[in-house]
Amino acid sequence: MRINSNNLIQPSTISAGSGGMNMPDQGADFADRLGKAVQASEQVKTTATATATTATGEDAKLKAACQDMEAVFLNMMMTRMRATVPKDGLFGNSQEEQMLTSMLDTELTKNMAQAGGMGLADMLYHQLSKTTVKSQATR
Repeated sequence: MRINSNNLIQPSTISAGSGGMNMPDQGADFADRLGKAVQASEQVKTTATATATTATGEDAKLKAACQDMEAVFLNMMMTRMRATVPKDGLFGNSQEEQMLTSMLDTELTKNMAQAGGMGLADMLYHQLSKTTVKSQATR
């Protein structure tokens, strides 16, 4: 067996054990196996990237759901807080005013939740992301 200067085996000079026959196609067989291994490696990388993208998408959905939950909680809290304030006859207490106040509270609480709110969304996200990681690991 001869080795070239780059320490690579020359496939044309490999002889089979006791028969002494040259096996020039062994290099081609090795090249085919190497090509298949590279393709399999690329498929694994593609699958891992797709899985990471899916996980990232699911994380974004989970984070958005947690923020929405915090917004609902803050909205309920704001509604109850407004109910404790005595109604003043100065501006009246019409249906329109109640509807606009409700819409204002909804938008305020959405913005509060997106800005960080009370931290409820973060706590929910951390708790639920641990649960989803465990459930995905068991699949």
